Amino acid sequence: MAKIYVASSWRNTYYPAVVSRLREAGHEVYDFRNPPHGGAGFHWTDIDQNAPNWTFNEYEQGLDHPLAQRQFNADKKALEWADTCVLVLPCGRSAHTEAGWMSGAGKKVIVYIPEMQEPELMYKLFDDVVGDLDALIAAL
Repeated sequence: MAKIYVASSWRNTYYPAVVSRLREAGHEVYDFRNPPHGGAGFHWTDIDQNAPNWTFNEYEQGLDHPLAQRQFNADKKALEWADTCVLVLPCGRSAHTEAGWMSGAGKKVIVYIPEMQEPELMYKLFDDVVGDLDALIAAL
């Protein structure tokens, strides 16, 4: 069984079903929405309700905030622990950064596209691209 880091977005409605299905299949799964340190994961608005409107200097300072550092440490530790990344679309910059880090570390990366997105050529860098949960489980 695989140790899986699921990379996605907070707004991704498919994410909970992916985590659940992977666990039902017997895999160990890191869930950034329910990190090991407790709570419901990290949101920039946990630091400041105005975070979406920050200046660059405020963002730079926010990166060093204890809450941001705690979640970064948990996510980084999970990236190191995992042997596989499942990138669940649609998602944003952080998830793609995580998938790229995993690939660069020589770990397996599978892109799961539950609803068709604009085609992306560079997903060929990863190990597999699948369109449904059965194919995802088979690719593992």
